[in-house]
Amino acid sequence: MTEAPRLPDGTVVARAADAVGNREMDLRGGLENGTLSVLVNCRGKGRLTVHVQPVGLSFPLACVDGEVRSTYNRLKLKRPRGHGTVSVTVPSTVRWALTVGR
Repeated sequence: MTEAPRLPDGTVVARAADAVGNREMDLRGGLENGTLSVLVNCRGKGRLTVHVQPVGLSFPLACVDGEVRSTYNRLKLKRPRGHGTVSVTVPSTVRWALTVGR
């Protein structure tokens, strides 16, 4: 968990590595038309939930002890928004890393 997941293509707009606990991050440049990618890794016992606002994207990831769990979600945005945030809600028993790109 010392590194954030690698974005397969595009530009990184938010990144966190070796994180513990809840966090909210602004998406640099807001939300543009096109694809928004969210990559998450976690390890530890608990449920991690990612929220992307203002588009209302939300998804969970079940995290387990001794194993890195990953998910990769893509969302096609039809219109831009001037401001966007990604937030992670997670118990303190979970370490996580995240990359958001477009």
